[in-house]
Amino acid sequence: MKKRGFVFGCIVVLMCGCQFTITAAPMAYSIINHFAVGGEGGWDFCALDDATGRLFISHETQVQVVDVSTGKQIGAISDTKGVHGIAFAPEVNKAYISNGKDTSVSVIDLKSLVLIKKVHVTGTGPDAIVYESFSHSMVVFNGKSDNATVIDVKTDKVTATIALEGKPESAASDGAGLLYDNYEDKNQVAVINMKSMKVEKKWPVAPGEAPSAMAIDNQNHRLFIGCGNKMMVVMDAINGKVITSLPIGDHVDAACFDSSTGLIFFSNGEGNITVIESEKKDDYEVAQTVMTQKGAKTIAMSAKTHHLYLPAAEYNAAPAPTTENPKPKAKVKPGTFVILDVAPAAGK
Repeated sequence: MKKRGFVFGCIVVLMCGCQFTITAAPMAYSIINHFAVGGEGGWDFCALDDATGRLFISHETQVQVVDVSTGKQIGAISDTKGVHGIAFAPEVNKAYISNGKDTSVSVIDLKSLVLIKKVHVTGTGPDAIVYESFSHSMVVFNGKSDNATVIDVKTDKVTATIALEGKPESAASDGAGLLYDNYEDKNQVAVINMKSMKVEKKWPVAPGEAPSAMAIDNQNHRLFIGCGNKMMVVMDAINGKVITSLPIGDHVDAACFDSSTGLIFFSNGEGNITVIESEKKDDYEVAQTVMTQKGAKTIAMSAKTHHLYLPAAEYNAAPAPTTENPKPKAKVKPGTFVILDVAPAAGK
């Protein structure tokens, strides 16, 4: 581990002798809290409204809202069948929720948590959702129809449908009119121009395979892509060149980038977070593996406090395979759904 990423220096000035002593204290991430949350069944993405400290968690057929300062649930948004993703348009005080099983997006007032309207998408299986500030659009990626629906956040009307050439997964915006989206089944990143509303480039992620998670460093124009073959790829967001790759955990599903510390986080469903740091541009290494909990595959980050939040639960043993169901899935134990609060040592 290199010292820069996980070390805070403390300079003590000794006034009498005008001497300076530099001491170093390691800063490592760990679970500091478990927030018990009600509800049953599975979950997908979570998103943090950092301005209010409210965490929105997709959970089976509802979105639960938790105050991260207290760990208490302060609200719930119902009728979100097959809920997947949540994204915010702060300029209009709205949240948008993708509902996979009824091909819609719920538009929510951020202050009251009341439903404003439902917008039906122009595809099937709406999943990943991202706010694109350049065009003031919410872009919903439809995983079962290989297209994306564009919604104007001022009018909440569909303004375009973007044709895709692969199964879309997580996406990221450069804030200047370009969107990047993983094609999980094609091992590619698609570059979408929000002016033309078209995919203009496709870049391979090799040696990565089955890309799912994505985060972006807009200052240095770098994409951080988590792949299904237990690998992360760093890609140049301008020309698509793969700069380097590093090992991460299994079953990665989400990623985030902390621009103030330069750290990249990948949440892995096997039960850990891979933390990547960079001492200088394009010099990356694995700094820490934070143990979490099996199934904790999605993640949200506070840019203010540097805390990380991950939904998780305990599982019953998987049933025995049958001819009809050769790979049965383990079910969540009732009453075990929690939010893991992960923080650097200095943040305890």
